[in-house]
Amino acid sequence: MKTLVYINKNHFSAKASFEAVTYAKKLGGEVIVVTNGDATGAEALGAYGAAKVLVDTTIAEADSQQLTRLIATAAEMTGAEAIVFSHDLVAKSVAPRLSVRLKAGLISGAIALPETAQGFSCKVNVFSGKAFATVAVNTSIKIISLLPNSIQPENIGGTAVVENFDGKAGASVIKIVATKKPEGSIPLPEAELVVSAGRGLKGPENWGMVEDLANVLGAATACSRPVADIGWRPHHEHVGQTGVAIRPNLYIAAGISGAIQHLAGVNGSKVIVVINSDAEAPFFKAADYGVVGDAFEVIPKLTEALKKFKNAN
Repeated sequence: MKTLVYINKNHFSAKASFEAVTYAKKLGGEVIVVTNGDATGAEALGAYGAAKVLVDTTIAEADSQQLTRLIATAAEMTGAEAIVFSHDLVAKSVAPRLSVRLKAGLISGAIALPETAQGFSCKVNVFSGKAFATVAVNTSIKIISLLPNSIQPENIGGTAVVENFDGKAGASVIKIVATKKPEGSIPLPEAELVVSAGRGLKGPENWGMVEDLANVLGAATACSRPVADIGWRPHHEHVGQTGVAIRPNLYIAAGISGAIQHLAGVNGSKVIVVINSDAEAPFFKAADYGVVGDAFEVIPKLTEALKKFKNAN
């Protein structure tokens, strides 16, 4: 069995990429990564199970149609029986196109390895994470997009062989005017610890204490949609149904009421801690731990306590 994994050229060292390659390796057989543009650093994916990296150097910034043709060419050339993506914006755009092109069944947003005792099926989140479903496919080629933080990457050592290939991607019909990369050292979809805040902080000038807490924890920062809409924080920090969906090990939310749209993007978190002065805030119903109190008092005290704990250890 051969499994293809598509990884963007900018994500060779990303945790989500390590997860996707590890997942593909656990499916069994040979793992081949396919990418485009500059493959510098791609050989490191061999440590997680990739035997080979196929790179089409002729296209740097590819659109969804080009990527579909590129991956389809790689699948046909290698005889791959499975294609794995990390469940990101690329996967949401390309995987369905690829499914139609290859007549392959698609499992979108898998959170576990497939069950193969009776066919081929995977567990996925449904209804914005409120329930689970088991999706079965019976096509000869299977396409799976893996939700970040669903499995633990496994470094088994080794390096991958990088080879050029012609992906027959064709010309792009889209013109890229500009590309703006999110700021911050920890991308939200990959963060294992996230500190978030909402309108309860009363203004952007008060965000320093949120960043202080995040720095002590080594966490990423996030915000609710209203905060991003009024310009207090950049839109790439907006988590929720209409923003970034995250699944960290720890999610701390201060001054956020917990509207259903926000919960839909964070309810995959393993532990949720809510800080709010309103004891009736809906978010407390979803929280593992809740602190009824003023964020302006609780956050600085929590930060100080964590500093003392770290210094003592």
